[in-house]
Amino acid sequence: MERVLPFDIKRVFYIYGVDDSKRGGHRHHKTIQAAVCIKGSCKIYNNNNKTEEVFELNAPSKCLILEPEDWHTMYDFSEDAILMVFASEFFEEADYIFEPYK
Repeated sequence: MERVLPFDIKRVFYIYGVDDSKRGGHRHHKTIQAAVCIKGSCKIYNNNNKTEEVFELNAPSKCLILEPEDWHTMYDFSEDAILMVFASEFFEEADYIFEPYK
């Protein structure tokens, strides 16, 4: 992954064991992310203030790049889902923007 992503990886995290709740609900000032569902499936709603789309990640060969302006939520996780996310920045609370676009 480090050779194909359009950024240097500074953080990796996993989302797993999710019930029927939504995760995410934010965008960033700087961080670019790459999401890969390495097991199971999930959906990602994305709004970049121009276009709203829903992506289904259901194979480890699919990778969704989330730009800083992409306000996103992850939901509809299968029971066995493991979503791996690579990030261009280290965690910094000030980088998060929680208010959705109007």
